[in-house]
Amino acid sequence: MASAILSWLSFLLITLGVLGALFVNPSCSTSRRALDLHDHGLQVQSGFKVTLKHVDSGKNLTRLERLQRRIKRGRKRLQRLNAMKLKSSTSPDSHTQVETPVHAGLGEFLMTLSVGTPAKSFSAIVDTGSDLIWTQCEPCKQCYKQPTPIFNPKESSTFSKVSCTSELCDALPSSKCTNKSCEYYYTYGDSSSTDGILATETFSFGDEDSSDVSIPKISFGCGGDNEGGGFNQGAGLVGLGRGTLRHAKYEHTFDGSLASLNSSTSSSDVANIKTTPLIKNPSQPTFYYLSLEGITVGGTRLPIAKDTFTLGDDGGGGLIIDSGTTLTYLAEDAYDAVVKEFTSQMELREKDAIDTVGLDLCFELPEDATKVEVPKLVFHFKDADLELPSENYMIADSDVGVICLAAGSAGDMSVFGNYQQQNMLVLHDLVKETISFVPTKCDQL
Repeated sequence: MASAILSWLSFLLITLGVLGALFVNPSCSTSRRALDLHDHGLQVQSGFKVTLKHVDSGKNLTRLERLQRRIKRGRKRLQRLNAMKLKSSTSPDSHTQVETPVHAGLGEFLMTLSVGTPAKSFSAIVDTGSDLIWTQCEPCKQCYKQPTPIFNPKESSTFSKVSCTSELCDALPSSKCTNKSCEYYYTYGDSSSTDGILATETFSFGDEDSSDVSIPKISFGCGGDNEGGGFNQGAGLVGLGRGTLRHAKYEHTFDGSLASLNSSTSSSDVANIKTTPLIKNPSQPTFYYLSLEGITVGGTRLPIAKDTFTLGDDGGGGLIIDSGTTLTYLAEDAYDAVVKEFTSQMELREKDAIDTVGLDLCFELPEDATKVEVPKLVFHFKDADLELPSENYMIADSDVGVICLAAGSAGDMSVFGNYQQQNMLVLHDLVKETISFVPTKCDQL
């Protein structure tokens, strides 16, 4: 089974409002959609689907309240992303001296999966910005409250500890040997952490629309000491980053592609595929970096310095694509240029809505307006000029009477957020080291 799987990193993350789906590619079968993409050089196969649930799903919130919460989470995530610095521990056994290049557990989506034999179901945060899969485990030295029972490895016949000499143990940013077993310590940018035993287990995936698929010997962290905020949305975290844990060569490693869709309709336009190379950052190996070379607003290519989004020799700067950050955040000079051009081209009066909506640039929405003309927005990635549909960068709220630009100013690192990824299949090909954008309408996927 493992040899047929292209990658644990291979998934289609579809965010349909408060629900979504996760497609993993383990099978040899193909669908018409898979064949179409393959004909265009994209290596995607059909597979099983796992439904995702937005963290605000089921809460009695207005549309504006949902937006405000998403923006607030996104800004907190951005702060942590920009605050991270890669440091190596001078003492492998000293937990307090370790900071790993991953961000906090706050995320937008939860997935339900099962672990063990017999299988125990739990929900976990989906995170493309970290590498470790983990859940809380008994006996628990320090565990936060979770909605499902904490996993007890003694009740599973397929639980197996990972040895200290395994390549997987070596791939961890911090580990030590305890009773011949690999003990991990994994910390996030806000000092949240999980500490426990590295093990392998049988994981099961699927939902009501597809048969459950069980995959044996997936490595995961069995965390008995878990501290910090952001984790209590689920019982653990599914790390889908591209860092050191992914590149370790062990039996249950999968290779392949990831895709993310945020959409409300159906079908794909494979004739308009835009493909750009992924960039590696040795200082931050987990993240998916892209080469952004410029931005156009309306018919104007903005006068942004060539090196604004360049990844620095010290590992700073650059732009990442992230499924867990809501808005796109740009380096300050670039963001200022975007705001200036939008202000000059929008034929509406500016309106301060930072306190009500939480966005910096807003315009007064005409009463009874059914259509508003906005300038086009194009991101010029290397080898890919990506023109966004207007709903991917403008947010209108008739109750408040504003239409706002869904973007913000960043610090050292820029982020291409999930709001800008709506109505697109975003395919992360980890074999070719590319990302492809496929215009997609996806309510029937």
